[in-house]
Amino acid sequence: MAKLLVKFQRYFRRKPVRFFTLLALYLAAGSLVFLHSGFSGEPTVTGSQRSPGAGEGPGLPYLGVMQLSRGFKAAATMPEGGRRHGPWFKSTSKEPAERGKAGDYGSARSRVLRGRSGREKEEDRARYIGCYVDNTRRRTLRGVSFFDYKKMTVFRCQDNCAERGYLYAGLEFGAECYCGHKVQASNASESECNMECKGERSNTCGGVNRLSIYRLELAQESARRYGSAIFRGCFRQPENISIALPVSQLMLNMSVDKCVDFCTEKEYPLSALAGTTCRCGFPTTLFTLHEREDEQLCAQKCAGEEFESCGTTEYLLVYQTQVQDNRCMDRRFLPTHAKQLVALASFPGAGNTWARHLIELATGFYTGSYYFDGSLYNKGFKGERDHWRSGRTICIKTHESGQKEIESFDSAILLIRNPYKALMAEFNRKYGGHIGFAAHAHWKGKEWPEFVANYAPWWATHTLDWLRYGKKVLVVHFEDLKRDLFVQLQRMVGLLGIAACEDRLLCVEGQKDGNFKRSGLRKLEYDPYTPEMRKMISGYIKTVDTALKLQNLSGVPDDYYPR
Repeated sequence: MAKLLVKFQRYFRRKPVRFFTLLALYLAAGSLVFLHSGFSGEPTVTGSQRSPGAGEGPGLPYLGVMQLSRGFKAAATMPEGGRRHGPWFKSTSKEPAERGKAGDYGSARSRVLRGRSGREKEEDRARYIGCYVDNTRRRTLRGVSFFDYKKMTVFRCQDNCAERGYLYAGLEFGAECYCGHKVQASNASESECNMECKGERSNTCGGVNRLSIYRLELAQESARRYGSAIFRGCFRQPENISIALPVSQLMLNMSVDKCVDFCTEKEYPLSALAGTTCRCGFPTTLFTLHEREDEQLCAQKCAGEEFESCGTTEYLLVYQTQVQDNRCMDRRFLPTHAKQLVALASFPGAGNTWARHLIELATGFYTGSYYFDGSLYNKGFKGERDHWRSGRTICIKTHESGQKEIESFDSAILLIRNPYKALMAEFNRKYGGHIGFAAHAHWKGKEWPEFVANYAPWWATHTLDWLRYGKKVLVVHFEDLKRDLFVQLQRMVGLLGIAACEDRLLCVEGQKDGNFKRSGLRKLEYDPYTPEMRKMISGYIKTVDTALKLQNLSGVPDDYYPR
């Protein structure tokens, strides 16, 4: 054996290249063996399982969020009419293959009771309406869907559906989430929704071909969707309708989808249903969408879909299509250097980035910043890179306070927000990014009390300093901007010295959210403010309220509670 080793040693000394080649092949083979042992199979996805079932209308984008862990293999076949284990996978663990038996999951009654206790916590953002039958060929909820076989929770499903403007969220098979505008199936027994959520064992996430469905109470009317369209409301037919909505089509078999698809094909952002006539156009001064009517006035059933309303010849049911209104999308730097520096001043978390987005769309000019934020630049705020004194931007974002910094500006828009909301928004930004959320550990740890102690006084002094040292300050309350965007944006654009084009402002209303909007549904399940914090913040609110009134301005809005 020793002689053999000596021969090998002498051979590789004479030909070292062969030695290193052999060593490389050995290491590569070892790596392949290691990788192969780590996974038991490769997932396969068939095209037919992504497409909608028969009669479900146009195909919707697939939003799968599939987190695969070791122990999943590709499903070779699935019996016709049988229930798949997740999207196209079957387990290789020791769990029984047959999931339909109640015995596999313990007591169905105890699981339902646990689910109900969890649902009570969800009441402020969603209302549980029951267990419903689902069919893989014709879905009960026909909007978008996504799956997570490791971390699915009731809250996560509700959050995703609400963020996309749907009215209903349904959970199935412990890990699947479906969204929709209406429930198109019959009730099932509560005991049939008996599967625990994969990421929340204390709650129920449907069952085998059974959906636990919630109505999303916080979904805004303006965000309601039908497929890819956003519901805007019921409106009286405008005068000169052929000018206000110039394209029309008679549809004897009318449905929302058909009218929306027609206007999308014609590249119009508004789709208006008037009985058996579909009309398309833009929001203009002839049809502003500002005076909504009671939806019951539009509640005439569609000829082609009995569960939908299609408006009447007098009252139009209006939807916003996915076609982008490009009348307010062009932006550029100022053609000549600005002679005055205008500040867009706010406390952090008061909606400054959102206000910048609105101003850029309304004026067509980039906004600048006292700072530099690469993530904002990458999202389209091209003025972020310019020095704040460059004079190429229409206004300058700043959170600064103090006499020297404030007196650097010739005028200012001062954006004020409810401190309770502003503090939480800034805390989320600090620990979760511009559209992310702070972890529960941060809220429960020492970070939150320290943050409130340091930032709450700044909320008050920021406003007081700008009122005292600012030149030509226009006060805008965040809540008023949300409630009446058109009027408040007119005021802001006026201070900037730009002639406000009404059609452009109407265009902004349709594009108002931008890329920096947190989900309105996702929020803490408890109040993070202690009585001591509330007492302190209430004092600051009263101080700011008094200061505003001394400037002959309206005080803080009524929803700054407690006062």
